[in-house]
Amino acid sequence: MDQVTAESLKEEMEMFSVSYEDDAVLDKMVEQCICNRLEANEMVNEWVAFSSTKKGLKLTINTLQQFEHEVMKTLQDDFLIFSDSEEEEEDLLDSYSTPAKGSQKRALTTPEHPRSKRSAALLPSPSLLLSPASFSPSATPSQKYSQRGAKGEVVVTFGAVQGTRWVGRKDPGAGVQVELLEGPENSLCCSYKFMFQRLRDVHNVLAEKIEDLGKSLISHFKIEELSCASLPAQDTISVLGQVCCDGNGKLNAKSVLLEAGPDQGGQQVPVDLSELKEYSLFPGQVVVMEGMNATGERFVASKLYDVSYKFVRESLVLVACGPYMPSDSLTFDPLLDLISVIVRDRPDVCLLNRCDSFLSQKAEVTETFEAIFSRCIESIVDGTRSVGCHLVFVPSQRDIHHHFIYPQPPFTLPSLRKEQIQRVTLVSDPCTLLINGVTFGLTSTDILFHISAEEISSGTGSDRFSRILKHMLTQRSYYPLYPPVEEVNMDYEKFQSFGQMPLTPDVLIIPSELRYFVKDVVGCVCVNPGRLTKGQVGGTYSRMLLQHGASSEVGQRVSPCLAAQVVKI
Repeated sequence: MDQVTAESLKEEMEMFSVSYEDDAVLDKMVEQCICNRLEANEMVNEWVAFSSTKKGLKLTINTLQQFEHEVMKTLQDDFLIFSDSEEEEEDLLDSYSTPAKGSQKRALTTPEHPRSKRSAALLPSPSLLLSPASFSPSATPSQKYSQRGAKGEVVVTFGAVQGTRWVGRKDPGAGVQVELLEGPENSLCCSYKFMFQRLRDVHNVLAEKIEDLGKSLISHFKIEELSCASLPAQDTISVLGQVCCDGNGKLNAKSVLLEAGPDQGGQQVPVDLSELKEYSLFPGQVVVMEGMNATGERFVASKLYDVSYKFVRESLVLVACGPYMPSDSLTFDPLLDLISVIVRDRPDVCLLNRCDSFLSQKAEVTETFEAIFSRCIESIVDGTRSVGCHLVFVPSQRDIHHHFIYPQPPFTLPSLRKEQIQRVTLVSDPCTLLINGVTFGLTSTDILFHISAEEISSGTGSDRFSRILKHMLTQRSYYPLYPPVEEVNMDYEKFQSFGQMPLTPDVLIIPSELRYFVKDVVGCVCVNPGRLTKGQVGGTYSRMLLQHGASSEVGQRVSPCLAAQVVKI
């Protein structure tokens, strides 16, 4: 099956002269194609057939939802009938053949004899793979979950979230999303004549650069007044200008000049750097300096206001914590909704914490818990294949099929194929990860809840969460409580080696039954994403926008977390 993109859908719709409301419609159609294993032409054909019966139905988000309800559901039902009848026919033929012949029949799909396009398109979607009818004799959807309100509502914000686009990459192989910042109409998109510029035009461009960057520096450092660097001054003043060299040679500490902008006289003045403890300068750099020019001939700099940025790359990280199904049903609607969110937002990394509670121990099932768990993981991996995001799975002591010990080893998933494993990282509980230079601390054990039941305090304020989180960070431990609660089966020898924090992480993911939050505690961004489901109703997940490689003025640490939100599923 070829990868469906917004561009391929657009080409198909142009053939039928199908107009659409906006680009959000294309993104929704891509999501429907992925979930239902449809090619772009098949999707458009289905829409044309559907809309023709509605007499001029316009293609909008609302009509797409109606289309999904009426048409996509029928396609899934047809697939179930087709696959069941095909399996019955195959079983009937196998009954008249030897086991060797029957098994050989299923093994004919090879690189030399690939599966037909029709059969490849009929691979089960996540919703079919997770159909409760396939592993439980009786299952009914959760009424409370399906009737939940406030879907997609943001309940917690952190950082500069105003105007933030919570959408990651579109191309699964491109790393992060790349687009023209100013749009095609304001960007260089065609050739032009060159080598005709005048010196006056060059001067105007440089003067505008000093003015524009100067405004940012003045605003950032809250500088009240600028002075002319070339005029004598007996007091300390702040000056703005561009660094240049006093000759044609290489810039050095004795050859630095500061060229002021037009508003500050536009003159050049030599700069004495001997009183600066550290600096990093290059010709053309726009800076604000603080110092004194007693004679009017040389500016003695005592402070350098300079915001120097390394290469900055942003990425979107999504965090979700189980249970992944409501307590009153064996349907995986919350998990399917989460897959849809991943396909829609295209995050770079998905941290799936506490991967337990895919099923409760009281569930009446016809397969082993290990088999159903493998099916759930496979559905997540295959359902997000078009996005290409990296998946991190963290275990929990509540897992029915996994080791009941803390620290807990990672999952073993031998059923994953080679191409699936490349996108998956299996980690222990707890663990510390490095994601593009940002350190993440992860644990599934509800240490927040455990310590809150034991802590006593006086005169320390009312923010209990921050107090507990600070204890964890200062104690350098993912589980500093001793003795542990009865449900935590602690192995202290392993805990000494694998349960400690090797450093203060940039981000600490600490899911809890307590209320969701995002907090900055002693320089660490701590996130409780909540649970994806809370009993019979929907819960929350979290998303974070990170920057990698950013630094501010010398000596100040920049938090890699630009913004974070907790969102209702």
